[in-house]
Amino acid sequence: MIPVRCFTCGAVIADKYEEFNKRVNINKEDPEKVLNDLGVKRYCCRRMIVSYIPLIDDLIKFPRY
Repeated sequence: MIPVRCFTCGAVIADKYEEFNKRVNINKEDPEKVLNDLGVKRYCCRRMIVSYIPLIDDLIKFPRY
């Protein structure tokens, strides 16, 4: 699950991730242009979106104790 807010500045970023992911991975657009179109200007927020790796599917495989 992507964090709701940027760890550094506190700006809301979770609402932009789905659109970013769709446009970059499916439509093969340039990530820099997509982030500019979405209004993500701070480099800390850009880092959060670009470097996010979905780990929830890997974590669900482990049993709860």
